[in-house]
Amino acid sequence: MMESRLKRLATTLMDATTDKDPLVQEQIYNALCYLGESEPEEILHACDEYLRQHDKLAYPHRVIILKAMETVVRNNISLLDKSTVKVVIFLASNEMTKSKEVIRDWQQAASSVLVAVGQCFINKVMEEVLTKFQPGILPHYFVLQTFANLSVSNVFGMVPFLNSILGTMLPMLGMAKQDHMKAVFCYALQHFSESIQEYLANLDQAPDPTVRKDTFSNELFSAYEVLFSSWLQHREPKLRLAVVEALGPMSHLLPAEKLEEQLPRLIPGILSLYKKHTEAFYISKSLCQILEASVDIGSRSLDAQLDALLATLHPQICVPADPAVPLTVKNHTEVLRCFTVLACSFPDRVLAFLLPKLESSSERTRVGTLLIMRQIINSASSQMEIKKPFIMSSMRLPLQDSSNKVKRAVVQVISAMAHHGYLEQPGGEAMMEFLVRQCALPSQPPKKQPLDLDDLTSDSVQSISVNTLFLLSTTVDRMNNVLWPYLLEFLTPIQFTNALTPLCKSLMCLAMKKQEEGDNSSLIRYDLNANLPSPYALTTRLLVVSSQPYAGDSRGAAALRLLGVLHASVHPALQPLWAKKVPLLVEHIEENTEKSLSQKEWEEKLLLFLQETLVAVADGAWSCHFVTEMCRQLASYNGFPLEKNFLYKCIGTTLGACTSKDLVQKQLQELLETARYHEEAEREGLASCFGICAINHLEETLAKLEEFVRSDVFKKSVGLFSIFKDRSDSEVEKIKSSLILCYGYVAAYAPKELLLPRIEADILKNIFQYFNTKVLGIKVETKDLTLKLCLIRSICMISQAICSGLKGGDFVFSRKAELVAQMVELIKAEPPEALRTPVRQRAMVACTYLVVLEPHLSDPHRTELLDTCLAAVLALPPLDREENGEDALNKEVLYGDTIDALKDLLKSLLQRSLTPHGLQDMFAHLGPWIKSSKEHERQRAVEVSAALLDFYLSKLNVSTVIPFYNLGVLIALFSPRCSDSLASVRQHAVDCVHSLLYIQLCYEGFARDHRDEMVEGLKALKKGLEEPDFTVLFHTCTSIAMVVGKRVPPDQLMSLLLALFEGLADPDKNCSRAATVIINCLLKERGAALQEKVPDIMSIIHSKLEEVDEEHIRKAAQQTVYILAAQHKSLVVSSLLGTSLPFDSHTCTMWRSLATEPTLTRQILEQLLERMSRDVPYKESKSFLLGSGTERVATLLPLAVISALYEIMSAPEAGPAVLDLYPALFVTLLLRVSSTLGVQLPKNLQSKERRGSSQGPALRSLHPCSCAVETLQVMLARGGSEEVARAVGSAGGWDLLAAPERHHDGVALLAGAMARLAGPRLPLVVKNLLPSLSSILESQRVTTTAFFAELLNSNVVNDLMLLETMMDSMTGRQKDSCTLVRMLALRGLGNIASGAPEKVRKHGAKLLASMVNGMDDKDDPHNLVALEAMSSLSKLLDHLEQRDIQSMLLHVAIRIRPFFDSEQPDLRRSSILLFGNLSKLSEGQGEVFLEQILNGLVTLLLHLQDPRPDVVRACKFALRMCGPSMGCEGLREMFRNHLREDRGLHYGEFINHVCKHLMQSYPEMLNRLISTNLFYFKSSWVDIRAAAPMFIGFLVLHVDEDHCQQVDLDPLISALNLLLKDPVPAVRVKVAETLGRLVRVL
Repeated sequence: MMESRLKRLATTLMDATTDKDPLVQEQIYNALCYLGESEPEEILHACDEYLRQHDKLAYPHRVIILKAMETVVRNNISLLDKSTVKVVIFLASNEMTKSKEVIRDWQQAASSVLVAVGQCFINKVMEEVLTKFQPGILPHYFVLQTFANLSVSNVFGMVPFLNSILGTMLPMLGMAKQDHMKAVFCYALQHFSESIQEYLANLDQAPDPTVRKDTFSNELFSAYEVLFSSWLQHREPKLRLAVVEALGPMSHLLPAEKLEEQLPRLIPGILSLYKKHTEAFYISKSLCQILEASVDIGSRSLDAQLDALLATLHPQICVPADPAVPLTVKNHTEVLRCFTVLACSFPDRVLAFLLPKLESSSERTRVGTLLIMRQIINSASSQMEIKKPFIMSSMRLPLQDSSNKVKRAVVQVISAMAHHGYLEQPGGEAMMEFLVRQCALPSQPPKKQPLDLDDLTSDSVQSISVNTLFLLSTTVDRMNNVLWPYLLEFLTPIQFTNALTPLCKSLMCLAMKKQEEGDNSSLIRYDLNANLPSPYALTTRLLVVSSQPYAGDSRGAAALRLLGVLHASVHPALQPLWAKKVPLLVEHIEENTEKSLSQKEWEEKLLLFLQETLVAVADGAWSCHFVTEMCRQLASYNGFPLEKNFLYKCIGTTLGACTSKDLVQKQLQELLETARYHEEAEREGLASCFGICAINHLEETLAKLEEFVRSDVFKKSVGLFSIFKDRSDSEVEKIKSSLILCYGYVAAYAPKELLLPRIEADILKNIFQYFNTKVLGIKVETKDLTLKLCLIRSICMISQAICSGLKGGDFVFSRKAELVAQMVELIKAEPPEALRTPVRQRAMVACTYLVVLEPHLSDPHRTELLDTCLAAVLALPPLDREENGEDALNKEVLYGDTIDALKDLLKSLLQRSLTPHGLQDMFAHLGPWIKSSKEHERQRAVEVSAALLDFYLSKLNVSTVIPFYNLGVLIALFSPRCSDSLASVRQHAVDCVHSLLYIQLCYEGFARDHRDEMVEGLKALKKGLEEPDFTVLFHTCTSIAMVVGKRVPPDQLMSLLLALFEGLADPDKNCSRAATVIINCLLKERGAALQEKVPDIMSIIHSKLEEVDEEHIRKAAQQTVYILAAQHKSLVVSSLLGTSLPFDSHTCTMWRSLATEPTLTRQILEQLLERMSRDVPYKESKSFLLGSGTERVATLLPLAVISALYEIMSAPEAGPAVLDLYPALFVTLLLRVSSTLGVQLPKNLQSKERRGSSQGPALRSLHPCSCAVETLQVMLARGGSEEVARAVGSAGGWDLLAAPERHHDGVALLAGAMARLAGPRLPLVVKNLLPSLSSILESQRVTTTAFFAELLNSNVVNDLMLLETMMDSMTGRQKDSCTLVRMLALRGLGNIASGAPEKVRKHGAKLLASMVNGMDDKDDPHNLVALEAMSSLSKLLDHLEQRDIQSMLLHVAIRIRPFFDSEQPDLRRSSILLFGNLSKLSEGQGEVFLEQILNGLVTLLLHLQDPRPDVVRACKFALRMCGPSMGCEGLREMFRNHLREDRGLHYGEFINHVCKHLMQSYPEMLNRLISTNLFYFKSSWVDIRAAAPMFIGFLVLHVDEDHCQQVDLDPLISALNLLLKDPVPAVRVKVAETLGRLVRVL
């Protein structure tokens, strides 16, 4: 019986192999394997029988069964007896050979079975398969493939058969006519040959150690002849490749004499295939094996083939390998192996072939040849030893190649040569020079789209060269003497600048190694190395390149470190100083970054280091050589302006340290003769040099410049400076500029005590001699920008020098006015429409330094200077913010610097007259710019004003109390600007007012450090002015007005007001509004006297509201509207209510102004509530669209009142009044919402609202219900219940309130929030709401019932003594005609369990009766009332008396059971939750209720796969509750731990464990559980259909053998078989899995 059932199971599964879904097929395969693990022999027999009986079964389905058989065999090979093995072998052999056609998947699967069996039963397999392998008969394709695979998987078992197999096979080769048969013969021969080689290589482990190579040689040679002579010539490429793959391994086993004999034919034959095949890897691999075999036998005929081999293999390497195609990379490797084999045997001929290729015109040829050279240098080193000179000489041409690919290949060759001693040969230095040149390659900009995927940039060549140089210096010890000191030669030539960092690092490592060898070994031996740079050249070069420390991959640190190591070679006295200073300099570089390093500070450190070095050496001759070398190197830095500039400073420093006056004059002369004056950096450098030199040699420096001044250069004549005679006028201007700048630097650096007497007599005289050109005695203004800027800079430096001089205070600068006038002329000459040059800025800086010198400027000169500078800067057009790039950044910096220069100049001028009059005079010039209609002019003017006032305050020192007579005018000038359209103007204006008020306090006698609390408050206003928030701007103006009102003296008030009224005409409207606000605030402060003029002010503000729709104007209007309403409440309310709907923004503003004072607001709100109660909420009219139906249309007065209430309560000030009227407002508005559900606007208002929304910004919607909801929201917020409004909003309650079908849910959210957050308000709210329970409007009954139902959910009802009243109200609603009201009433009664659980026992019987009646409600077609009754009963159960519950427990359990599988998810969830709660209370019922649990258990477990998450959660809860009643500790623990709410569930694993416990505790229920699951095989839910068979599978997996007989297998298998045809693959997968498990109950 068991056998037949197992077979039946297996048969069912095998029948299902026809399933087309891959996952189902996979599971069927797994199930068969599972059965096989239990009974391997039985299943193998069943599979055998099935395949024999179903001879017509299509091969794809047979494949699944054969694969399962292979797996069972592999996993259980040791358990199989010989008879089973024989059956399997016979079946597999037949399956494999049944079709003479090749059907790969099927026959491969059968072959794999044979190979699996062959692991242990090779003799049995061979016995069977050899029957299919008869002499003279061409075997099946897969017979040969099976032999081949067996030879690989079982080498020791198979090789002994190979001799006989080969003997039988050889005659068949001629019979093979089809390509695929020939290919499989090749495949077999290839694997046979590889197996034989492996066998021979492991003879010590082989079963027959007597086997020899010659055992197979003759047979393989016979096969070779067929393959090579016949098949290799075939047209089919795949066959040729199969032949080639076989020939390689076969060549090692051929007789030596035969191989030798065949080589002249074999090698050309293989080589010829390269032309026929694009994929060369297999050819190259086989060729390499053949070459290795030839070399192994010492072949003599290989010599004759060499030329052909080289000629064919070389192009293979010349084609670049594509990393994306792995076979091309492998082919390269094999070809290079071929070259290694050939180079070891024929070194001379290989080199003779390769080296001429280096001269080829083809880049690919040159690169490929170099790759081969690297290979043979590395892998045939002993054979190449005597060829080194030959190879080195042949590399000369590649060293000159311009191709980046060739360069990279040469670098790789050099690396290989270095490891094998080539670079120690003559010519090695040329190789190293090439490597260094590649390190110095310039960086290339990245290409947008490379033309060639294999294209190389110079960056990549440079990168590999740098790495190679460093590796050779650090890891190849034999290179030390080659590289040191030779690499030093590359430090000074300018063309190797880019290679400095790697050079310095390598030299550093080499020098350290030399130091380790001995004390003097690192010293540079100039007597042995004539080409090395001198110590002066090395020091100059390394010091200069260190001035740009982060250039060239941070060359500064590398250069300084190398300099420190070379100290002994530079000068013996430097060791102590450099050992201390160099590490500090390097540390400074490494602590900073390119952005953080101060270039000026860094250069000062280097120059100080240079000075200390010169002091330490203390050798005049050494310094003389040093400075001469520095001057010699100047020309080499022509392309490096920054480095050249620093070198000039170094020359100046070194000249300053020289004691020889003649040397100084000679070198200065040479510098003047050779300077490139047209370059800015050169002019700066030259001037710096002269300045630094003047520190110690002022007389010599001035004398040299004086000599130049007296020369005839400007007449372009001959003489000392005849070198200039051919220069253009422009170049002569550049020379003038340079010399003027030299004088400026001399003034800046020279000792002040020596300088002052010579400024006017010598320096300025010569400067102006250069600058002022005269033609026919008339002065001509220069247009050369450089000359202008150099003059300005020199004037600046001279002025600064005078200021900082020891006698600067006593020095009277007689030419001051002349210089100022010159600067003014330069500023005027600049174009007013653009800022292109720094002339303005530099000239103003010069004037700033000049004006502080004695004597004073005259008033006309001062006025002209002021007006010129203000116009030149403030009137400039604004920056174009949309511009990008470096130019835009530079322009922005120049603008900023120019503004700063103007501020500094004005401060210097103001310093001369720190009085109210001086201030007034300054703002007389600035005033028009402050009020300009152009934003950029105002912005700059107010910014400058703020800086000036702050400066005035900081410098003010009042000795006597005097009036600040112009305070009012100045405050009126700036205070409205606090609302300017520009944020920067607003903030600077606050600063101005702040400073003015403190200046006033100082003039009143307060100390300058006195802090006034009110004035200080102004500073806090600035943060809010960053964004143009009108509320903040209004607050700022108000605050300023309050402070001004308190602090401005009475005599200044009128002038302040008059000036503010003038400000109403300000071009900037923001400032005009600000003036209005400030005026209003001042009037409010002192308004008693103007009481009679309030109506006029109201009229003005009303008109302003109509003219300008701005927030500040509205705010200004509110005070006046409040006064009017206080006097005429009814009139104001009536007139505003009479305004047409919807209210415009001006009307809304006026309504909101009525919330200013609580008493007034309360009176107005009461009036509005009273007026709304006069009218009905809507009127019913016949609808044209609805035929005979009616539609509800809102009445106008309540609509207007609701809008008015919204506007008033929107104002924060309405809070106290809303609090007083909270219950009435809340109930009225809630019932208004209820009454307007589905109510429409009147037709005229609908069209008006549509027109308004299409014409512009939409006014607030007038839709009756939405309007009421919004008003209720604002009422709660204003009545202190913001949290209620927020809580309802976050839950989506406001949208629900306005939706007719979900209105009651919105009411519940509102009631819940009120209970939680506004409990004390509820008694009066409930009292006002109670009458609505009997309302004739059904909507109001629904609203009130929903509100009370949710209130009962909270304990606050009990606390407030409202429970009894509300419970009676809910009970009374159970007979209401509206289903929704009845449902909500039950919900409220159920909520008592949450709100007042202690009261449930008292009213238990009454509450239970209500719930049972609800479940039996007859007028409940959609089970809504029943659903609510179940949910509510679940909540009540825990709090009821046990005796009340017991009486109805079974009744309810049986009543709700049909709902478990309801199509309505809410019913499923509620019934299952209630069942869980009943289970929790079923202790007294014992066996009776346990039966109900067991009846529902399968349903609950399966619904854990319910598509609805809330139903799944309900099932988890119910099962956790059922656990304790089931009497099984394991299940209880599983339900408790795995079914927690917050825990995910791996369903399959969970059901597996549940079934295990069920079968341990309730084994007798197996059939019942299976039957229940069978019911769900027809479920409409896919996941449950899939879970049911899986449930059964786990049940049978864990059932005890004693209870297996319970299972009625036949119907079960039939049902599973039927379900195996389910349309959903996931279901079929689970069925197949279960079928596999049924083996347990057979």
